[in-house]
Amino acid sequence: MRQVYRLTLRGLYHMKRGLVSLKETATHLELLAEAADWVVGADGELVVVWHLDEAEYDGRVDALESAERAEGVDYDHAAIIEGAEADAREFADSVLSEIGIEPQIEVVVGSEKTRAQRVLDAARDHDCDHVFIVGSARSPTGKAVFGDFAQRVILNFDGYTTLTTE
Repeated sequence: MRQVYRLTLRGLYHMKRGLVSLKETATHLELLAEAADWVVGADGELVVVWHLDEAEYDGRVDALESAERAEGVDYDHAAIIEGAEADAREFADSVLSEIGIEPQIEVVVGSEKTRAQRVLDAARDHDCDHVFIVGSARSPTGKAVFGDFAQRVILNFDGYTTLTTE
């Protein structure tokens, strides 16, 4: 297996575990493919953090409550997370199954304001040394070129970051 190293300002770098922050968009799918290339080249591991915003979560709760009434079965929070994990796996497998990568999937629920902290927490919990994120392109008068989420991750992650913008 070939080993991929990237020369950085800190010297040679070899990724052990990467984390990809995903939402269901074409840009995120492209970023996942980039992360997969690195993981294969480095013989590393991949963690996928799948974002379920509060509105999506509430919609799933409503759907399960309707199913509970119709079926007479009780569902809980775990059923919602399992469904979101299945969605994440299906999305990720569209790129990763051909390559043979089996990522760890972590579903996080929260607002856009807490998304950066959830990515940072997951990166720390899984001992990741590289984070792949999609930021929002901003006008020159915006707070930052890549947006608040990306800025918070870049400034607070103690590792390498690959960023693309939508």
